[in-house]
Amino acid sequence: MTSTSLFRLPRVAHLLAALLAAAPLVPSLTQAGEAPAGFTKLFNEKDLTGFRGGDTFDHRKLLAMPEDKRAAQIAKWTETMKAHWRVEGDELVNDGQGAYASTEKDYGDMELTLEYKTVPLADSGIYLRGCPQVQIWDYTEKAKFNLGADKGSGGLWNNSPGAPGKDPLVLADKPFGEWNTVRIVMVGARVSVWLNSKMVVDHALLENYYDRKTPIPAKGPIQLQTHGGEIRWRNIFVREIGSEEANKILASHGGEGFEPIFNGKDFTGWAGPTNEYEIVEGSIRCQPNKGGTIYTTSEYNDFVNRVEIKFPPGGNNGLAIHYPGKGDTAYVGACEIQVLDDNYEKATNSKIDPRQAHGSAYGMVAAARGYHHPIGEWNFEEVTVKGSKIKVELNGTVILDCDLSTVTEFMAGSAHPGKDRKTGYYGFAGHNDPVAFRNILMKKF
Repeated sequence: MTSTSLFRLPRVAHLLAALLAAAPLVPSLTQAGEAPAGFTKLFNEKDLTGFRGGDTFDHRKLLAMPEDKRAAQIAKWTETMKAHWRVEGDELVNDGQGAYASTEKDYGDMELTLEYKTVPLADSGIYLRGCPQVQIWDYTEKAKFNLGADKGSGGLWNNSPGAPGKDPLVLADKPFGEWNTVRIVMVGARVSVWLNSKMVVDHALLENYYDRKTPIPAKGPIQLQTHGGEIRWRNIFVREIGSEEANKILASHGGEGFEPIFNGKDFTGWAGPTNEYEIVEGSIRCQPNKGGTIYTTSEYNDFVNRVEIKFPPGGNNGLAIHYPGKGDTAYVGACEIQVLDDNYEKATNSKIDPRQAHGSAYGMVAAARGYHHPIGEWNFEEVTVKGSKIKVELNGTVILDCDLSTVTEFMAGSAHPGKDRKTGYYGFAGHNDPVAFRNILMKKF
């Protein structure tokens, strides 16, 4: 199993990055406590409606519990939350103890803004999709300087040592007694944080604290963590980010050095059965009931590829990596990165091997699932090839990170004689379905 583009030119991505950076860091309020346009108020300034209790607990495991056990666990957390949280005017106050204030609703891509005020020696944070955390603590507490407290709040403190985002880029905390303003933009696992209008985290991947070998969930609760001292919150607003905006945000970061390999008009620079494909509104689309592998006339060694992909229900295609120009794409090249509707089994009433799921090195290494945009919407994918190492990031979440040189077991025992190739063509391996590709960019190392 194998219209004119908004981001076709890298300079456009640079412009978008500049526009995003220049945008107001916190939406302006129409009146105190009112949600800005497009935002929803998470705290109603009356009671704890919309919140349940929570803890440092793997959200996937919570969802996997039998319904009665899950309800009992949430009820236990909520009881301790209500004992330690209160409402004072327009402020949500915690005394430094008890369960976390966790949204009843799960969120995926979003923009979150809030204000907080805390006290010396307090330690808190904001969990995203149930994962710890955007750190909030006392930046003057010398006993925690060895942990990074002197660097300030706003970092993704539970990322691995040295990982991007773990430490804030600048110290931006205000003195105790003053309100701090936080803005968080999250697309996939990519997180950007501004503290008091200063960027402290720049588009860093939030690691899965509960299992660093797997990505964070596609959705989960927002949690206001508590321990160690009083903290007050107000003006807590959230705006959900749709697929189109998410793709624009992803495309606006790290676009330096990319060049288009498809002109959006014809198949100049491409070879193979191009008559089996068609150009539709600036995209390459496999024609229904046709297929075969089309590929670039230029060869590539190590590279990063960016491409947007749109699926029909059950859609199946593939990215040919180091393809030699003939033969079965999945086996004769280094690999075929699977392109497949994440709901393929339901759409086709059939089963697949995990190594056939979208983003997998077909037949060799399985990718994580559950990170597609809805059918009919474009997905943003970035594929990095360095020697035998392949990484696939889908919609801001790394779903595959593998080394093909270490693979010794193959689906159905079928060998992949080309897996050690270090050069070849890039292309699309169509399989009868009208899967579409656009904004196809390449950067060589």
